[in-house]
Amino acid sequence: MKRRAAAALALTLLGAASLAGCGAFAPYATLPSVATPEQPAGTRVAICYNGIETSRDAAREAAQKECPAGTTAERVAKDYYLQYCPLLQPARATFACVPEKK
Repeated sequence: MKRRAAAALALTLLGAASLAGCGAFAPYATLPSVATPEQPAGTRVAICYNGIETSRDAAREAAQKECPAGTTAERVAKDYYLQYCPLLQPARATFACVPEKK
């Protein structure tokens, strides 16, 4: 029985690794964290991502795509609450969409 469990675990890990190699874990939008008084006002967006595979710049670029035109995504928070992001993409970065400076 232990061999079957080990084989099932190995196949599961192999499947997860193969999905990671083909971009199945690309960053995606989720619910942002609650704003605090010291953070910039405006639209807020959040991105779930895997910190091992996704750089901070890639997460910011994904957030920028979610922000309205004429704004810039500015990172204001990061957390690892699994009720917002899945286990394989545990990082949630929240961004404020601040108006572009002219």
